[in-house]
Amino acid sequence: MNPRTWQLLRLLADGAFHSGSELGLQLGVSRATVFSALASVADYGVALQRIRGRGYRLAQPWYCLDAVEINRCLGNAAAGFQLEILQQATSSNTELLRRATQGAPSGSVLAVELQTAGRGRIGRAWHSGLGNALTFSLLWRFDGGLNALSGLSLAVGLAILRALQKFKACGVGLKWPNDILAPFGKLGGVLIEAQGDMYGPSAVVIGIGINCNLPLMIEQLITQPAAAMDQVCAMPPTRNQLLAAVLQQLAIVLDEFSLTGFAPMRVEWERYHAQQNLPIQLKMPDGSSISGIARGVSEGGELRLEMAQGIRQFNSGEVGVGS
Repeated sequence: MNPRTWQLLRLLADGAFHSGSELGLQLGVSRATVFSALASVADYGVALQRIRGRGYRLAQPWYCLDAVEINRCLGNAAAGFQLEILQQATSSNTELLRRATQGAPSGSVLAVELQTAGRGRIGRAWHSGLGNALTFSLLWRFDGGLNALSGLSLAVGLAILRALQKFKACGVGLKWPNDILAPFGKLGGVLIEAQGDMYGPSAVVIGIGINCNLPLMIEQLITQPAAAMDQVCAMPPTRNQLLAAVLQQLAIVLDEFSLTGFAPMRVEWERYHAQQNLPIQLKMPDGSSISGIARGVSEGGELRLEMAQGIRQFNSGEVGVGS
């Protein structure tokens, strides 16, 4: 979207009706310019209502991300992060990966108001609209190599769950290897992309998406059951509060992971494993499926399945619910 469109959306952020004349007057442009600038916002997942005689309004108020407020919520932990908020990006992970190759420091955070091509695991799309999800990426540098990162996605999921507990989120759990689940469906997910050598320093970009609410137009794009924060919290946090809480927990977990790996977190992770001791199906990368009873994870984060021939461990695959 062009800068004029963003200016107008910020004027409409309160969710009230604003006439084209009023909007034009505030920006020093004509009503025709206002109409033109707002004409294609639906293409970006923005739900905008237009009513003759009343003007324009966003279907839901848009509470903008605010770096000052986020850093205030972070408190002392703010010193460990370099936060930037982007109005729009195809993917926060893609942009932060690019910056990582140019020497961006550990703790760099990119939060995006509107992702136009968000990415999930296994090449899936992550769908979100303006203000209805928290989408951000964090760069973290490790002294160890890529071979020391086993179980990192599980550790990140645990950090997110700890943050959600601060807001009394009900019924949330973890799904191997990188999903946050609620009773209604998927609440959030993690995408980890790493750079470096097997034995040398490594840089990891951790992409996180959490649904805050689910407008119908977004829900219709999602191909699996989905849930949002306003369904699991009696008093849902703002996106600023949520981002700060997740970053606080990530700082703790990633520092611990860099020293001891995933192993000390395994028991806690299993406590929140939504499919612990349940029958599941694991779809393998070659398209085949394996069934078994989920018996948690190994100290390296591999999924443990109890099968007829005993316990087997897997480090790849897509988990579904067994019959």
